[in-house]
Amino acid sequence: MRPLKMDDPDLPLADLIRYWPDTVPVFLRHKMLCVGCLISPFHTLVDACAEYGLDEREFLAELQDAANL
Repeated sequence: MRPLKMDDPDLPLADLIRYWPDTVPVFLRHKMLCVGCLISPFHTLVDACAEYGLDEREFLAELQDAANL
């Protein structure tokens, strides 16, 4: 199995949250329902940013900051 990379556009949100739990507050701060959502195993960061109207690069930077990456 290849190592997970947060910036992988195919990484499901469920995996991102599971491997980097310190990112949960970032999702909540943006009032995103991704944490615990039944669709999170199928949605990616790209999908979530499109759904919530967020800039992908800025949001990814916030997540990486929270995960100390």
